[in-house]
Amino acid sequence: MTTQKPFRILVYLILIFSLVYLVHLTDFIFVPIGLLLASIAVPIVGAGLFFYITNPLVDLLERYKVKRIFGVLIVFAAIGLVIYLISLFLIPPLQEQTARLVENVPAIAKWVEDLWELWQNRQEYLPVAFEDSIQNVIDNLDTYAEQVLTNLFSMISSVFSFLFSFIMIPFFLFFMLKDGKKLTPFITQFFSEQKAKSIETLLKNINQTLTSFIQGQVLVSIFVAVILLIGYSIVGLNYALVLAIFGLFMNLIPFIGPWISAIPAVIIGFFQDPMIGVWTGVIMLVAQQIEGNLISPNIMGKALNLHPLTVITVILAAGAMFGFIGLLFAVPSYAVAKTILTHLYRVYTNSRPVGQKNIF
Repeated sequence: MTTQKPFRILVYLILIFSLVYLVHLTDFIFVPIGLLLASIAVPIVGAGLFFYITNPLVDLLERYKVKRIFGVLIVFAAIGLVIYLISLFLIPPLQEQTARLVENVPAIAKWVEDLWELWQNRQEYLPVAFEDSIQNVIDNLDTYAEQVLTNLFSMISSVFSFLFSFIMIPFFLFFMLKDGKKLTPFITQFFSEQKAKSIETLLKNINQTLTSFIQGQVLVSIFVAVILLIGYSIVGLNYALVLAIFGLFMNLIPFIGPWISAIPAVIIGFFQDPMIGVWTGVIMLVAQQIEGNLISPNIMGKALNLHPLTVITVILAAGAMFGFIGLLFAVPSYAVAKTILTHLYRVYTNSRPVGQKNIF
């Protein structure tokens, strides 16, 4: 009986839940460790993001016989130039448009409220509960809109200032770019040859997964933001730069992000002029089609091998548990976890006798 698969699986599950319970009992040990990791998470995550964006350029320079240290310095110079150009050409109009948008929020909220009342007066059979709920939202729309805009732009400002002013991020990035290739040999040196090869394969697969997601998501988000900016400018939409930048950040959230970015753009478009609102909606649909047909099937579908329904489920669950941060990190975290589990399953099945490759 003890050699049968169901019994062994039951034992494994009991051991796993026992381990979880023991970790819960000893949380006084793991809580300080978690706080320590949280204190260094931002520079590591920030540097890791820039690493996956800039590392291909360093590798390219290295292939052209440029020493890696000089390639890293060239990349840092390029980053400094980009930051300078952004502060020179992008930040001033962004601040000006943001200030004008915040000033017009009460007028936009009042317009939405009047539009709802006009539509409500022409409806005779709306459920009372639905009517009360909508009316409650309308009554507080002004406050909600101001809070959302204030929190949104303060959050974006805090992220930028934190990432670029926190001195540890450049240090982490410098050593990641310079010595990143030394990590795998350092880890595998403590294991036997067979296990070292397995760990090397796993780390390589994780690196490919993160590279595919981060580079693809960032590049396509920038591409979509440029399309939005051009389209908004052509139709004459106010606050085009602010809304395009908002669309860039929201497009970092797969599937759901483009729809979130569409709401304020369309509302502002209809507030400005009904035809501008219509054209804004058309532009958003085109941009979302590009996002859906480029990112979903080509980046996450082929490179990460994730089904769209799985991605949406993971995003919704992570957003409910961890908020906005969960939305950003849901897909790459799930992709890495899937890569690890797939590798462990492959190692397990390959270690079993021939003819017994399945767990069940």
